[in-house]
Order: sequence, then structure tokens, then C-alpha cells
Amino acid sequence: MSRKKRKFIILWTYIEWGGAQIYFLAIIKAARDLYDIVVILPRNSMPDILAYLDNLGIRYEFLDACIDGGQAPTLRSKLRRQWRRIHAEFVSFRYLLRYDLSDCILHIETAPWQSWLLLTALAMRCANVFVTMHNFPPDTSKLRMFIWKCRLQLVSRLPGFHIFPSNQDTKNRLKGWVSDKFWASMTVTYTAVNPVEIAEAADADIDISAISRQHNIVENKFLVLCVGQFIDRKGRWVFLDAAKLALNDDRDVAFAWLTPKIPDELDLEKINEYGLNDNFQIVLSASAGKDRLDVLQFFRIADVFALPSFVEGLPIALLEAMALGIPSISTHVYAIPEAVKTDETGILIEAGDSRALADAILRLKSDGELRRRLSKNGRDHVLAHFDERQVAKAVLACYDAPFNDK
Repeated sequence: MSRKKRKFIILWTYIEWGGAQIYFLAIIKAARDLYDIVVILPRNSMPDILAYLDNLGIRYEFLDACIDGGQAPTLRSKLRRQWRRIHAEFVSFRYLLRYDLSDCILHIETAPWQSWLLLTALAMRCANVFVTMHNFPPDTSKLRMFIWKCRLQLVSRLPGFHIFPSNQDTKNRLKGWVSDKFWASMTVTYTAVNPVEIAEAADADIDISAISRQHNIVENKFLVLCVGQFIDRKGRWVFLDAAKLALNDDRDVAFAWLTPKIPDELDLEKINEYGLNDNFQIVLSASAGKDRLDVLQFFRIADVFALPSFVEGLPIALLEAMALGIPSISTHVYAIPEAVKTDETGILIEAGDSRALADAILRLKSDGELRRRLSKNGRDHVLAHFDERQVAKAVLACYDAPFNDK
């Protein structure tokens, strides 16, 4: 008689999807034959991520609450965002009570320094709670940092609570923010790529001209691609500033941004003010294809990948671009230098420096040998050190450890 599979719950409370969900999909693929998996996410979640779950045959359920991931420039908007977070956590907790948490694995996508009450309530019910931290808490006032540190010190002492840092930089920065015993026990589970999908995407016979025409991308120009949410922390305006500077020096350059969500009207108006016209296109990721392989194949239209982020863990889009052999430029922030070594595996610039980004783009355009070297070295480095199969194996070992110790 076969043993009943243990319940494995993944939960997040925001509508947009990105690198965190790709990280979860890698775990799901390794875990689906071992556990009874259910993903809990907001009702109005983007169709892309639901399609990915459907393709994997994973059951999902909906929460009637979500957090606000947008900008909060005013006090009123900040208070509204905080209220939506608290409400989403309350709804999440109530929803999870329908399960026997004492005998299940619960992996939540949340910031533990903010959601400490939710995590405390779950841990008190003997849940085995896992949270992945993709980057260290952002800089803020000394008082707020002190409060956040106290909260992390508290949750790190809760039985059944675990943190996966998704890069070494995050783990290093957490030293002193959690108990010493807890820090030593944390397993780094890198954001990583799927080598099988990468190889299939790299070897696929694609028509770059047809793809470009489909998305109104100018053909026969040196194309610079960025992939991710079109938001401030990804350096969206730095990217467009650099595009304008580069085009002033060389008209044979074009730019595109692949994103899961089209910018709103105000952002589109600001984009138009740059006067880039056909030399810049926003492309919706859903239009690039129905699955991850289609999206990876879309990457291949690019001559260079650029991600000028201000705040980042170790972005999956950057790793995927490098693994596909696309020469890549990014910023010297958080864990990005763990993958990008200047003039070895890519080019690093300082965050916010649009002139440096433009110069790096034009340098790569004019230097074919540099492009070839960064392409090969970047690909080799990512495939050797950021393999999602090894990451998933480490994650599953940590999932089982609390039960094996009982």
C-alpha cells in the first residue's frame, strides 16, 4: 500500500509574477511526484502564471485578497498599501487554517521582516514554514531598520521556521539579523536556470525577422533587450535614458523591454517623451509564447541583454540571458556580481549611471571579440553554477528534514 503524499502548499499574495515564481516552478517540477501540491494565489493573478501551472498539472486555489505592489508616493497611498498587506495576511492565515499545518510543508513568498506576525501565528501552529529571501531589506531609516532587525531576530527563533537565501549576498547580509544558530543552518538555494530548457531554446530553429515583425521591433539593428517588470527598481528610466544617449551616438541601435504587464497610461506618456519612436518597444510576455520555452526563444532576438536594476537579488532573466549566450550588462548591486564578472562573464556598471550603460552597449556593439568572449564565459559560468535541478534537490532535502528529525 502506497504512503499518502504529504501536502505541500505554496502561497503568495501579489498578482504580478516574475523571478520568484520561476524559482517556485523549478521546485514544483522536482516535487510534483513526491508531494500533494497546491498553489494558493490571488484571484486576479496574471494568466501567464496560471498557464504555467496548468502545463505542469498543478492544482491552484484563489485568495480573495492581494497586496499592492505599485508605487506609493503619498502618505495616503502608503497607508492603503500597508492596509492591503495586513488584510492579505489575515485572509491568507484564515485560508490556511483549512489544512492540517502540522503535517504539511508551507512555502510562502513574503518579506519576513514585514510579515512577522503571520509567520509567528503559523509557526505556533507547528507548521513547517519556509520563506525565500531574494535580497536583503532595502535601505531605510535607522529606526525602521532596528525594528526590522528585531522582528527577524524573533522569527528566526520560532520552531519550524526556515529561510532560504536565494544567493550568498543575502545570507552574508543576514549575519547578525537572525540568531547565529539559525544563520549557520540556512541553505543558499540560488535562483537558477533549467539547462534542458536553455539547450532546447538555444538549439531551436527560430525566425528572428518574423519575431521582430510580430512585435514591431525594428529589424537589422543592434538590439538591446531587458526582461522584467517595467518598474523603477528595475531601472526602467535609466534604460530609456541610456537608449536616448546611445541613439545620439549611433542610430543603428534598437531597444525592447519584455514585461508581464503593459505600463499604465502615465508611464506610456513618459516613454513617448523620450522620442525613441520605433527604436523602443514594450512587449508583453504573454504575446511571446504560451510557455517558458517560447519566452526563452524570444530572448534570442537580442544582441545584448541589459538590466540596470537598483534593487535586485539574483535576477532569473539575467541568468537565462547569460545561459543563452547573450552578452549581458547589469549593475553592481546585491547578488548580481555573483554571476556577472566585468569583462569576464559580462559587464557591470553602477546603478543609475545611464551614460555608463550607453557606453557599455556601444562598446559591445563595436567589439565583436568582446561579445564572443562574454557570450561563452557567461554561458559556461551560469550553467556550471546555477542549475535549478541542484537547487531543487537542496530545497527538497530541507523540506523533509523537520519531519525526519521527529
